[in-house]
Amino acid sequence: MKNDNLTTALNLVLAVLAILGVIFALQTVFRTRTLRSLQIQATQANAYRMAVESLVQDAYAYSQKNPNPEIQRILAPAVKPTTR
Repeated sequence: MKNDNLTTALNLVLAVLAILGVIFALQTVFRTRTLRSLQIQATQANAYRMAVESLVQDAYAYSQKNPNPEIQRILAPAVKPTTR
């Protein structure tokens, strides 16, 4: 009798752990899918940011050769000296 209760308790613990294992595996799959989606969005945003920075730097270089108060006014808040 005592052995049957122990076996039942251990089987219950095993079932709970198996269910938790399935839940954690599903969470991992869904979170990995979300992570990949966010990584793609971050890559696209970074590429866009780099393109905009390049455009600003080109406009700044152009404005140094051909001064124009309109361009200077637009670029004043955007251009920061780079330390490269």
